[in-house]
Amino acid sequence: MAEFGFNEHHQNEVINYMRFARSKRVLRLKTIDSCFEELKDSRLVEETFTVDEVREMLDGLQAVVRGEVEMELINTAHTNVLLLRQLFSQAEKFYLRLQSDISELENRELLEQVAEFEKTDFKTTDKINQEPSKPKLAPLNEGGVSELLNKEIGRLQEENDKLKARLRTLESQAMSALDEKTRAERALKDLQKVQGDQQLATQSQEISSLENTVAALREDYERTLSANAMSQKDLQENLISAKHELLRVQEQLALAEKELDKKFQQTAAYRNMKEILTKKNEQIKEIRKRLQRYEPNE
Repeated sequence: MAEFGFNEHHQNEVINYMRFARSKRVLRLKTIDSCFEELKDSRLVEETFTVDEVREMLDGLQAVVRGEVEMELINTAHTNVLLLRQLFSQAEKFYLRLQSDISELENRELLEQVAEFEKTDFKTTDKINQEPSKPKLAPLNEGGVSELLNKEIGRLQEENDKLKARLRTLESQAMSALDEKTRAERALKDLQKVQGDQQLATQSQEISSLENTVAALREDYERTLSANAMSQKDLQENLISAKHELLRVQEQLALAEKELDKKFQQTAAYRNMKEILTKKNEQIKEIRKRLQRYEPNE
């Protein structure tokens, strides 16, 4: 099968699949033959048949054979899908993307080569190499992995060379830009010297003076903020102390008032005044009683 470009391992895999397909085909042909034999044994027992009877028998046989052939075609298509599934699964493990050309499936020349292989090489290979059938396709060997890695390394090296070339180009462009910048700076310096070093010095002094002024203002502002913060803290502490002192003084004043009131109540003048007030109150009550007695309506 050298004209297909297969190695020995893949050739054996194709042989296994063709062996499987041939066994399924032989089994299905035997089923179709049994349909005809069953018709012969069950229906063709008389010597003469009418046209309707022959048509009925052929229609029944057609339905049976059609069902068998359709079932075989569907099963073959599904089997091919499972085979492709195994191949694609193995390819995806190595990040490969397989492609198929559907038009090649009807290539008469290739189909004839496959038929010729089945007649000649397939039978010869059966005698020479008898490999046991495998339920699954064997994974790619180490040689295939090494080949893939070598291709990937080659691709990466090629990209690396391209990146290095791009880097050299960028470095050259950067050096050219630096040279242009240097020439521009020199031209600017020459222009500044032409315009006058004194004016530049004056501007530098003004800028320096402004920077010093800003720094002094910033320092003064920071000191003011710090002093305000300290003053606010001292005021809060003094306010708290004053509140405590006020409470203490109020408490002392209340105690002093109570003490003075007590002492005043113990003096002779207070007792005499109190007795006079008591007598006066009694006299007023007596006068009111008399007025009530003489002038009750008023």
